[in-house]
Amino acid sequence: MDKTLKFTDSHEWVRDNGDGTVTIGISEHAQAMLGDVVFVELPELESEFDAGDNFSLVESVKAASDIYAPVSGMVIEINEELSDRPELINEEPYESGWIVKIKMSDASELDDLKDADEYLTLIEED
Repeated sequence: MDKTLKFTDSHEWVRDNGDGTVTIGISEHAQAMLGDVVFVELPELESEFDAGDNFSLVESVKAASDIYAPVSGMVIEINEELSDRPELINEEPYESGWIVKIKMSDASELDDLKDADEYLTLIEED
């Protein structure tokens, strides 16, 4: 697991891009619990979300799961490739399976997220 990532209790991951933006996806653990992903509902470009808002939906053969914004901000890029290849979330959740990039409105919200070690402790308790 990439130790530079931050995580939410609801299994979203965040990569700080170092320029006021973050890349967001769901964790390896989350995609494993969902099973084979068959559809990803992507948000609109330039939509704005507060931390904790539902911004996406991932459907698998087993279930559908809401995806929540780990930080507040505006969507500046969506992973269009997921429209045709939702299985990328299963295959490469931390690389080509990312969902959105957000320009943060409050970078201090990153401090509220779990680091990789804290997240590993959380999922070991599941």
